[in-house]
Amino acid sequence: MATSCRNCPLRKLSLFAPMSDHEVDFMQGFKTGELQVDPGTTLMLEGSNSPQLYTVLDGMGLRYKTMASGDRQVLNIVLPGDFVGLQAGVMKEMQHSVEATTAMTLCVFDRKSLWALFRDQPERAFDLTWIAAVEEHFLGEVLALIGHMSGIERIARAFVRLHDRCMALGLVEGSEMPLPYRQQDLADALGLSLVHTNKTLKHLREMGVVSWRNGRLQFLDYDKLCEIADLDGARTPVTRPLI
Repeated sequence: MATSCRNCPLRKLSLFAPMSDHEVDFMQGFKTGELQVDPGTTLMLEGSNSPQLYTVLDGMGLRYKTMASGDRQVLNIVLPGDFVGLQAGVMKEMQHSVEATTAMTLCVFDRKSLWALFRDQPERAFDLTWIAAVEEHFLGEVLALIGHMSGIERIARAFVRLHDRCMALGLVEGSEMPLPYRQQDLADALGLSLVHTNKTLKHLREMGVVSWRNGRLQFLDYDKLCEIADLDGARTPVTRPLI
């Protein structure tokens, strides 16, 4: 049974901005169904013109580009609440690929209805613009990290950001959260070599700060991690719209 937008578990989280009854009714009509996929499934393929758009209801994935050499360059991690496929909806084709890392449940929308959203729901259209602006900001921050921070600072900043977002999503249990990725994925996303990433993770573990094993990231000293990342502790992620 597809999840009704009126009973969406994500809407209950303080991370997401509240929606009016009218907006919920519109989203229920905008949604065409749900899709469940296995780990490794390609949701969007670079260069493709997908007829569908998605919101991640459950599960985790990756955005990545395929380089001329055939290597994969990870862009960022996909988490519950993320909207997938906006590039295809606006630019007619995807500029990157999206892959499921875990089993995922996706809310499905017809791309053809996107224009009705802009025409009839200006508040929702602004939310989509906000999402696009945040993605641009995120990429700018990543470039700043790569250009001005050391390897250990980059990894610490990424882990703090992930912790804060996953805490708001209810994915942190005690001092642990799921991180079902490869070290190579983290290295790609942060512009580091795999060898450097492996050595840095070992150093952080020996310092008693974090431990990443068997798809689980354990925070041993969150305050110290924030200090390494040059971030103040106790931050609350910015409230974001849910499409």
